[in-house]
Amino acid sequence: MAMGDWSPRNVALTISMWWIMMVAMMLPAAAPVVLLYDRSYRASYAAAASPIWSFLAGYLVAWGVFSIAAALAQILLDRASLLSPAIMAFDERILSAIVLIAAGLYQLTPAKQACLRQCRNPAEFIARYHSPGAAGAFRLGLIHGSYCLGCCWLLMVLLFVGGVMNLVWIAVLSMVVAVEKLLPRGKIAGLVFGYGFIAWGGWLLFSAWP
Repeated sequence: MAMGDWSPRNVALTISMWWIMMVAMMLPAAAPVVLLYDRSYRASYAAAASPIWSFLAGYLVAWGVFSIAAALAQILLDRASLLSPAIMAFDERILSAIVLIAAGLYQLTPAKQACLRQCRNPAEFIARYHSPGAAGAFRLGLIHGSYCLGCCWLLMVLLFVGGVMNLVWIAVLSMVVAVEKLLPRGKIAGLVFGYGFIAWGGWLLFSAWP
């Protein structure tokens, strides 16, 4: 797919690319709540099968909405000639610096911490929002996906800093998400990442100064 060729087909392909990438990056960190939901549903309702696929569908819808927004952002950035065609990263250091500092500051906000708490406490989350049946499972998955989106959306925007097609950078951001959500001291790690992004952005601003 050539950059600049934004036919309806290529727009659809770009949205699909973002959606698949979001699933690959986020599902490992979301696995504990998915598995816990499956076990708790079976135990609570003595069911041979839980509506886990409905839960996953709700989760994927939340990230599907983000994927549409990210694809539209990519199109606008490409049309403004702000992305390198090779790996789809910002061409301007100042733009990268602004996004890095914004992502770092967001890591320190109460909104980020509130969303992160929901992701780090799956049992509490399920007990709070659970309702039976496939519709309840879809709603639960949508709520969980929304909290994950609130927690990580600016981390995903950082893909434009290192390159949307840069596999190493994708792996690094996936690790950041997993560490802050799954490790015992993940909350502290998330704060450290935040200060690191701010420092990196500050260095880029300083180095870009004429």
